[in-house]
Amino acid sequence: MEKLAIDLVFVFCISFALLFILRKVAYRVGLVDKASGRKTHVGEVPLVGGVAICFTVIHYLYLNPIFPENNTVYMLSIALLTLVGALDDKFDVSFKIRIVIQIGVSLLMINYSGIQISELGDMFGGGNISIAYFGIPLTVLAVVGAINAFNMVDGIDGLLGGLSIVTFSGFAIIMAMYGQDNKVYICLLFVVSMVPYILMNLGLVGKERKVFMGDAGSMMIGFTVIWLLLSASQVGTEEAHLRSVTCLWLIAIPLMDMTSIMIRRLRKGRSPFKPDREHLHHIFEKMGLSSIQTLIAICFVASCFASIGILGEVFSVPEYVMFYSFIVVFLGYDYVLQKALKKMNKSKI
Repeated sequence: MEKLAIDLVFVFCISFALLFILRKVAYRVGLVDKASGRKTHVGEVPLVGGVAICFTVIHYLYLNPIFPENNTVYMLSIALLTLVGALDDKFDVSFKIRIVIQIGVSLLMINYSGIQISELGDMFGGGNISIAYFGIPLTVLAVVGAINAFNMVDGIDGLLGGLSIVTFSGFAIIMAMYGQDNKVYICLLFVVSMVPYILMNLGLVGKERKVFMGDAGSMMIGFTVIWLLLSASQVGTEEAHLRSVTCLWLIAIPLMDMTSIMIRRLRKGRSPFKPDREHLHHIFEKMGLSSIQTLIAICFVASCFASIGILGEVFSVPEYVMFYSFIVVFLGYDYVLQKALKKMNKSKI
């Protein structure tokens, strides 16, 4: 335990140092976010948060292989996603190319780590649902969905980092209950690596040192989250400890926000991938909340949802009860957001 504490201190320091170094590199190579259109920040902000976290994580995993058999595959996957994300941040890569890369990484995970969806548990109350024949396409869909869900919530300072910490913390608590130390360590590794980023992203170490996560970070984090959730919930990779339905509660806000907004875009005849200002954080800000208040509110709601998932595991609440409850909450979430948007649009007329 003492070694882990010392390791995490070094992780924190390395992540912090990399952010300062990469900020200077970002200005030289033009890896910056410029204020325009939907973006309201001032000046140019380096998009190096994700790159710094990726370097920190890979450096630690290279020296301390947490995934005994899959360490190399995981490091290669996040390195590739971070690279593609950085290129997207710099050159605005087509979403079609990004999706193809994400599918490729999904197949890499499936083929070389053996991690894929094989069963859904007793979600509907009629017994365990096995989906062996549809495992690969469903796994690819889950990976691509998770990556883009976390990408879409990265809209205000601190939100991606805050929601990621909620998910990693909730997952770590459940894994600690089952004695899965390796999975607890990887969660701690990500949380500690993200703290320096959050401090700089929120301007707590000086507004002139502000950095953004960028697509490089959101893609890596989304992939890591789904990797961990699948590796802990699916029989066949190793003994499953996490029920599939609990995964939904741990990533509730990113999942609900992505699904809800894509449905709204399709209803309006727009591309589900075309950005707009109708995300949950945008609605909160339109309601008059400041950026910090919005961050706190959303992370609080996400923590409540994650707590529901944790309590469901602790008290062995039937999976179908947890699943139907999630569907009811999502429908309520979507309904409230639609009403809020309609009301705001009418007030502008």
